[in-house]
Amino acid sequence: MRVILAFTGASGAIYGVRLLEELKRKEIETYLIISKNAGRIIEYETGFKTTELGDMAKECFDEEDMHSKLASGSFSYDAMIICPCSLKTLSCIANGIALNLIIRTAICCLKEGRKLIVVPRETPLDLISLENMVRLKKAGAIILPAMPAFYHKPKSIDELVDYVVGKIMEQIGIEHNLYEKWRGE
Repeated sequence: MRVILAFTGASGAIYGVRLLEELKRKEIETYLIISKNAGRIIEYETGFKTTELGDMAKECFDEEDMHSKLASGSFSYDAMIICPCSLKTLSCIANGIALNLIIRTAICCLKEGRKLIVVPRETPLDLISLENMVRLKKAGAIILPAMPAFYHKPKSIDELVDYVVGKIMEQIGIEHNLYEKWRGE
């Protein structure tokens, strides 16, 4: 399986870092794009350097590299995940404005009928952002807000993060044991 993982300049970098760790552990071929703003947020929120994250991926691309193979619909992969996804990036994708490699790749992903998962981490949501999410959903994207559940009785921040990461992995068909599934009573 081949996955493109992009980090944008939204809080919640820990979700993307944890997802990247799991993709590496599962030996998923991962291509990484980290925006400049994301790089700063990753370091501030997690202490990781972008070079450390790049070492966990097969290849890492600069967000300005519009000549990258990722910018073409002919590059074959199974899914693209933007985690976290800023509302600016979400808006640009929803409106077809390819400002950088992350957005261009996401637009190609939708155009080619591949799975695109965006993980917005913003609250509260304004009407414009909600309408952009609806546009993306209609275009075929999966909108997966970073909203952890509590039925599995998490005891740490790591368990809250693992819940969201598990939900992302389920969307692309990767088995995991990051949280206990709801079984009812």
